[in-house]
Amino acid sequence: MKTLNRNKQTFYYATYNGQTERMDGNLHTFENIPSYSAWVECRANISPARGESSADVFGADVNYDRVIVTDDLSCPIDEYTVLAIDIAPNTRDTAAVQPIYDYIVTKKAKSLNFIQYAVAKVKVQ
Repeated sequence: MKTLNRNKQTFYYATYNGQTERMDGNLHTFENIPSYSAWVECRANISPARGESSADVFGADVNYDRVIVTDDLSCPIDEYTVLAIDIAPNTRDTAAVQPIYDYIVTKKAKSLNFIQYAVAKVKVQ
């Protein structure tokens, strides 16, 4: 019942690909920055803002604002994935431009029939 199509909302995710070196033209800066995949569109059930009356599925020490529930057990989202839920994803022409996102995944809980993700709101500039 948690993953009915009428309850699903569209959001975007970018998976973590590792670290790449930031370049200044052709000069090495020796500064590593995270590298992410291109944005992927996904549909899942996204809870409203977390309330105190809900059960703490992820434990009391996990900081999260919303919960995403999907029945796609092959979903590649993990704790290093960034999400664009309340904002439109930016398009990247080059790998040097970092994605602008508004949520990060803080915890993943997988069961036999669905996966729940605890996500926290962040401010990225």
